[in-house]
Amino acid sequence: MSEAVPMIDVRGVRKSFGPLEVLRGVDLRVRAGEVAAVLGPSGSGKSTLLRTINRLERADGGWVSIDGELIGYRRSRGRLHELRERDVLRQRTHIGFVFQDFNLFPHLTALENLVEAPVSALRRPRGQAERTARALLERVGLADKAGAYPRQLSGGQQQRVAIARALALEPKVLLFDEPTSALDPELVGEVLDVIKDLAASGTTMVVVTHEIGFAREVADTVVFMDGGVVVEQGPPAAVLNDPRHPRTRAFLAKVL
Repeated sequence: MSEAVPMIDVRGVRKSFGPLEVLRGVDLRVRAGEVAAVLGPSGSGKSTLLRTINRLERADGGWVSIDGELIGYRRSRGRLHELRERDVLRQRTHIGFVFQDFNLFPHLTALENLVEAPVSALRRPRGQAERTARALLERVGLADKAGAYPRQLSGGQQQRVAIARALALEPKVLLFDEPTSALDPELVGEVLDVIKDLAASGTTMVVVTHEIGFAREVADTVVFMDGGVVVEQGPPAAVLNDPRHPRTRAFLAKVL
């Protein structure tokens, strides 16, 4: 990938649900290996932005590309043409998504949750997928929980399995939608530690979060959203310590 091409490139993305305009022309560029932390009040469009990046939601306007590839479209003779669903599903394997409510298959063990997609979506041999899954469970500190079902795991353990499951597809980017918001306070740290390790290893990530300390420590860029637009964006020290926009200042005054 050329250095000039961002790993994640969001241009003018708009999205409405009925009369409610949730995204109003969002631009975001994240380079390979960078971590972007997205902050903002509830209803500002943060989760919808993530869902348009991997096309869980179809944008009403604008476009998204990952590693130079348009998501959901192909360009022909200067026009965009929608891809078939199976082609979108193929693209989605490059975009790991970690939900706030874990979203694990309750009838599958931790190991089976990791093996499912590589076997069904990528046609990996089951033995190879299981070896990779065990290595990933070890990476997130859960090697001893391979045979456990989600109901037998704490919330923090379930979320670490969910992160490992996203990594099992070897995605180009990882998207996190408030990965600690459903956790008891004492379990937040174990999940953030895994995300910090991923950041240190050079994984390209967009993390929607309320954890300001995490954003300050780990993010390369902090994005503040309000009212469906990016109000302010920059290095953590600039946005968190000396925000330029009154809306950013007002938000941080409430949460810091």
